[in-house]
Amino acid sequence: MSIQKLSAVLAQTYENFPKGRFITLVVLRTTQSETIFRTEGSGEPMCSEFVQAGINDETIIQRLVMTKRKQIAPERRYGREFLRAHELLYTSKDGTLCSLNTNSPCEYCVDCFLYGFAAGGGGAQKSRIWTEDAFSILPATEVLGERTINAIYENGTMRDQNGNASTALNTSEYIKPGVHFLDVVTLKDITVDELRYVIGNICYTSRYGAVSSRVGRMENEILGLFGSIAELPSSLELVQAVYDALDKPLEHPLNTKRLMEKAKQVLSNWKNRRGVSVHLSDADLASVITDVDHHWSEAERDNFLKRLSQSYEAFRQVTSESKKGKSKSKKAAVEVES
Repeated sequence: MSIQKLSAVLAQTYENFPKGRFITLVVLRTTQSETIFRTEGSGEPMCSEFVQAGINDETIIQRLVMTKRKQIAPERRYGREFLRAHELLYTSKDGTLCSLNTNSPCEYCVDCFLYGFAAGGGGAQKSRIWTEDAFSILPATEVLGERTINAIYENGTMRDQNGNASTALNTSEYIKPGVHFLDVVTLKDITVDELRYVIGNICYTSRYGAVSSRVGRMENEILGLFGSIAELPSSLELVQAVYDALDKPLEHPLNTKRLMEKAKQVLSNWKNRRGVSVHLSDADLASVITDVDHHWSEAERDNFLKRLSQSYEAFRQVTSESKKGKSKSKKAAVEVES
């Protein structure tokens, strides 16, 4: 099995202390519908940055940005859906079931152990999924469009029953379908089942950004998988290198097949970088994805998720005992003071 080729950079079990094992996933994210990435409310511009076009091409261009939070939040929520369905989320300190953005994580579930948490009352777990902003290949001017939004009344017109005109008229930017973002995701000191869980979250998550119930369809494809003792180049460096390799002039929509060929040519040079010990071939990578699909299948998913959750049991007990010890210490201190 090709996933065994990663054994040198995989942890045998979860550990509290890092040991310098890195797995890098290179992900091609392609919009399949109109998509919106912004940090504020309706009417705000798309997230973008002015950066150098390529490593050799020193022209400054404005690229669209898929921020790290826009990537990781939907993928975490996808995984948590199945943890909830298989009753693998735990109760937090305030008695509620573990959930995101509530300042009361359970600290015991797969998501907390893998993606991390920060509890307002103390305690934290650093994420072992390291992400960064993903950048579009093409400049923002090539891949943005505008859409006029209106809201009609139930009578099918822009006027209500009293003849008053609707004021719900707005023009909003959107990212066109077929826009490519390249992304580098770094996994730190993870086990084989954690790798399967993370890859599953990436490959199966299909909606990102604002208004995701209407727009935001996206396809994720893993182009490369590396094992190393250090981080590999950033998402921006990768985009710039691929931009240099593509035939000019470039215009939207880019040919996806041609883009993937150029990206893989760039990635082939990474196997010679300092610290890289494993680079999976296309065939080995396809075998890993097949393995992930198998473990996420209806027949295997329950066993897979419960096995992954059980792998943290010893650390849950240590944490629980530690909390009891702190509680007793505080109680004793109060008794001494009184």
